[in-house]
Amino acid sequence: LQSSCWYHCLYYNNRKMNAINWSTSCSPLKVLLCTLLLSCVTFRSSSAFNTPPSAAVRHSNSVQSSIITASSSLSSASPETAVNELNWDKVTDEWELDCYSRPVLVDGKKKLWEILLTDSSGNMRIQRVLPSNKVNSREVRRVVEEIIDNSEVKPSTIRFFRGAMFNMINIALSEIDVVARPSRCTFALAQWIEERNRDVYPKMDGYRPTMGGVGGIGGTFLDIRTAVKLPDALRGEKYAFVGLPLAEFMEGGGIDASNIGVGRLAPVDNTLPADSFVQGVVILTPRAKALASWLAGTEVAGLKADLRKRELVMETDIDNQYLMAKLNDEQRREAAVYEEGKDALGGLHFISVQKDEDDDPAGFWLLREIPVNL
Repeated sequence: LQSSCWYHCLYYNNRKMNAINWSTSCSPLKVLLCTLLLSCVTFRSSSAFNTPPSAAVRHSNSVQSSIITASSSLSSASPETAVNELNWDKVTDEWELDCYSRPVLVDGKKKLWEILLTDSSGNMRIQRVLPSNKVNSREVRRVVEEIIDNSEVKPSTIRFFRGAMFNMINIALSEIDVVARPSRCTFALAQWIEERNRDVYPKMDGYRPTMGGVGGIGGTFLDIRTAVKLPDALRGEKYAFVGLPLAEFMEGGGIDASNIGVGRLAPVDNTLPADSFVQGVVILTPRAKALASWLAGTEVAGLKADLRKRELVMETDIDNQYLMAKLNDEQRREAAVYEEGKDALGGLHFISVQKDEDDDPAGFWLLREIPVNL
């Protein structure tokens, strides 16, 4: 698709074909979404969440950061770079924090506790070991303050995802001049922890694989949560399952921070096949700006199709859920394809919120479902 051309798109809605002209001002993302919506029949949301109309949702088939780690000798299996050797131009002011025990026994007796701190791009990676007798909010605050003092880029926000550590981390950050955000939008951090679980801890003395997979994310152990109905003022009128080429999110692709509105883009693992498709959901609503702003403020973490309950559910913050729509039989089949696509790319998926099919996204989020066994 070349943005220097005129585009003529046909959008199917209520069994009527409406012609839409695209001018040379179209962004690559706008053109991609238009092309995808041509291939889809949207389904509508009901204010009472009754069974949606029988119009099918058809799946569309047409359409890196270097590892920089400052660590102690306990993590010598991973690359090490001193903090003063970081390329600070690539470090963002949105940081991600984890403090938790790892599947390693120190001297065969005590659990290894670590603080992991990265930025949203994954370019800054700093690891610190906590003595088991100093796992408390005071020590966490001291370590974080020390790292901030030695950093050229100061954080404005620090996100953390573990519900089990909420109180300790929240208290630790309360006396630091940052916004503490409990959130599962810790995509760079999750990717790093997965790498350490795979490549670092198994090589360490005292490794105990049975100690891994404890989790700590909301809803991990026995998920009895019930999705709350989204307020009427924020509900989308129409939804469509679509797919975008993964290459569009990689370096040189057409989707970047300049055309995603108030959304965010999770880091993409460069080892994923570039010719695969990222599954997502387009939400069409005349209140696109309001919905996008609300999502930006609630730390939207993902969109899950619950095939058993036949529901489309939005995940926000650490453990909140919002019911977006009910799924009929045909939509459930398309939702199954959507979930399979997510699994194939390690949980990667997207949400686009826009006013209508010929409008730029008010918000576009590339998200990743965080594994529950971190």
